[in-house]
Amino acid sequence: PRVCVVGSGPAGFYTAQHILKHHGGAQVDIYEKLPVPFGLVRFGVAPDHPEVKNVINTFTQTARSERCAYYGNVTVGRDVTVAELRQAYHAVVLSYGAEDNRVLGIPGENLSGVYSAREFVGWYNGLPENRDLKPDLSCETALILGHGNVALDIARILLSPLSLLRKTDITGGSLAALACSKVKRVWLVGRRGPLQVAFTIKELREMINLPGARPVLNAADFTGLENAVKDAPRPRKRLTELMIKTALEKPGEETLEAQAAAHREWGLKFQRSPQEVLPTADGRRARGIRMALTRLEGSGDSAKAVPTGDVEELECGLVLSSIGYRSLPLDPAVPFDTQRGVIPNSSGRVEGVPGLYCSGWVKRGPTGVIITTMNDSFDTAQSVLEDLQVGTLDVSASREGFGAVESILRSRGVRPVSFPDWEKIDAAEVARGKAAGKPREKIVDPQEMLRLIGH
Repeated sequence: PRVCVVGSGPAGFYTAQHILKHHGGAQVDIYEKLPVPFGLVRFGVAPDHPEVKNVINTFTQTARSERCAYYGNVTVGRDVTVAELRQAYHAVVLSYGAEDNRVLGIPGENLSGVYSAREFVGWYNGLPENRDLKPDLSCETALILGHGNVALDIARILLSPLSLLRKTDITGGSLAALACSKVKRVWLVGRRGPLQVAFTIKELREMINLPGARPVLNAADFTGLENAVKDAPRPRKRLTELMIKTALEKPGEETLEAQAAAHREWGLKFQRSPQEVLPTADGRRARGIRMALTRLEGSGDSAKAVPTGDVEELECGLVLSSIGYRSLPLDPAVPFDTQRGVIPNSSGRVEGVPGLYCSGWVKRGPTGVIITTMNDSFDTAQSVLEDLQVGTLDVSASREGFGAVESILRSRGVRPVSFPDWEKIDAAEVARGKAAGKPREKIVDPQEMLRLIGH
């Protein structure tokens, strides 16, 4: 059987890995629109979290298998259609992730100084489409809308000492911009309360212990919460206890000294919903944000934030909205639920299109960490294997796989990038990094990547 996977992030690689491992004869081809693989592991994981990127070693082993091939620099839906892939392969798995972000839908969100978390993260992580972002870091106060791990990542990058960032694979351009940054205060704002935050304890602890930055938590937000979390699941309980401790307990001698010396600060604001980004006098830039104060109806994860009628204004020259990523439809031939931003499917089988599958964020929405995506991808891969076993996928008819796609690409002037090509780019990045005393210096221009491999 010839299987094709669209997208080379965790979802794509884990799907490929599972099929190769459990079917001794399957050939899997992975297509990726960028020259370089690994998706959000390369472009989403924070530069100061190198341990999370270790999965790249497993993905590399998969890509080097003689039954697996990688074709970068190929945009499915433009360079080759899904219908053409379905003609060339017995099964096609769409694992292309979430390439867009949810919008706030409020006045002023297009002002200069307002960015989505997705483009800001893409900028410091070297995602080619965000390389020219040039965020304005000349203000003292930044405000991040959202209480998830991505929001904490951004706050940490904005407030981290340069000495820490210099040792990471953050891009040279963003490091230079952060070196000139005037930001010294970051507020993380959420519509709901402390019991509904979406970040995890590891990320929060890292933020609390960030050198040179002190946490500013309002004691009133946490008073009396101990009782509310008594019976909560353990992760939620521990997370809330850490916030309570930070807000209410008197810090020890050492911590007090460190906090007194800290010239940067960050804090959490709750039960506030953005209404409008306020413009400067010339109407061009963000100078602040107006927020509706909310009250909670219901409790736990299902609590809803309802406006109370009161509003509050906060001054800030940088607004980052971290309210979630969003998948986009890839090709008119593929059903797509625009409300939920997913491909309608059951266990990864795309509804009404036999032989077409999906895995990862485009299958279940943009939530969870790499391990969640791994389990989800194994689930889709299992569906493919079952369909091969029971004969839903007819392998008696031979399919040409890449042979057929190659001639289509050639006729359209598209030259795919192979995995050995990527390994040359990788080696160049590592060498440039070594010269600068960091793990790698990412190349952010796809044309430069292609020149390097002689394309």
